[in-house]
Amino acid sequence: MLNIFTLANGRLVQEEIESLEELSKFQPIWVDLESPTLEEKRWVKQYYGLSIPEDAMDEDIEESARFYEEDNGELHIRSDFLIDDDRDSRSVRVAFILNRHNSGLRSCGVLFSIHEEDIPVFRLLRLRARRAPGLIEDAKEVLLKLFDADAEYSADTLEDIYDELEVVSKKVLAGNVSDELAGEALGAIARQEDLNGRIRRNVMDTRRAVSFMMRSRMLNAEQFEEARQLLRDIESLDNHTAFLFDKINFLMDATVGFININQNKTIKIFSVASVALLPPTLIASIYGMNLAFPDLRALGEAAFPYVLALMAASALGPMWYFRRRGWLK
Repeated sequence: MLNIFTLANGRLVQEEIESLEELSKFQPIWVDLESPTLEEKRWVKQYYGLSIPEDAMDEDIEESARFYEEDNGELHIRSDFLIDDDRDSRSVRVAFILNRHNSGLRSCGVLFSIHEEDIPVFRLLRLRARRAPGLIEDAKEVLLKLFDADAEYSADTLEDIYDELEVVSKKVLAGNVSDELAGEALGAIARQEDLNGRIRRNVMDTRRAVSFMMRSRMLNAEQFEEARQLLRDIESLDNHTAFLFDKINFLMDATVGFININQNKTIKIFSVASVALLPPTLIASIYGMNLAFPDLRALGEAAFPYVLALMAASALGPMWYFRRRGWLK
């Protein structure tokens, strides 16, 4: 899908392009390619003179491969954006190319973005830019606002994580945690830990991208100050993810501790039962010997019930004692 965005009365206007001829009708500041086809890539190359690198979506980690400037003045930035939904939480790689010097266009620059799926941050920016005149001034502002919206989206997701952990915390710290409840709590904690880790990686990647924009001297004074404020916001998010990691580790340890307590209770019951059954076993062993016991001969036919009653009493006596001491609770 190929979408272009132009400025009209200070608002961002979206146009979906379905042919090469339609490109000549607009003067965009942002060209967005979502899962672009080979034909759409050919249109971009033919009209804008821009070749999309084959490795644009590669998972490179080193900064030199993700943030660099070409000899012709093109700025290349590859950044991750978070997607958090009910089905799956994941990071999507987006390749940005800022063409600042294109003589074929009257505009001072065009931002190109290439990604494989729709991203909530992009939808958020489009909605705001349509409703708020003057929010976007040029292509650099689009890129900066995308990173700002990404930080805000991460902050909202962190708040959701905290709410989910509060629910788990109330269940775990209420006591009397069953194994089933502990298993559910561990699953919820693990999911929030994974999401928190993705957010931390996401804000770290955004910090690197914004720092690169500041170092490249592409921002004016107002945009530079906005970028500095964005870095401060990202720093606060980084601290908040560290706090959530501590909370997650605490809840994980508490849940595992309750599981160990439940296991110890089970083991204690088996231990007490084995001790309580020792006296009946001893009695059975004694009267099971091939000997003639005078007391049994005197009892006659009541000898067998007598031995059974003696064994039952020897088992119930220790059980009563253990229960009185509270060892069976």
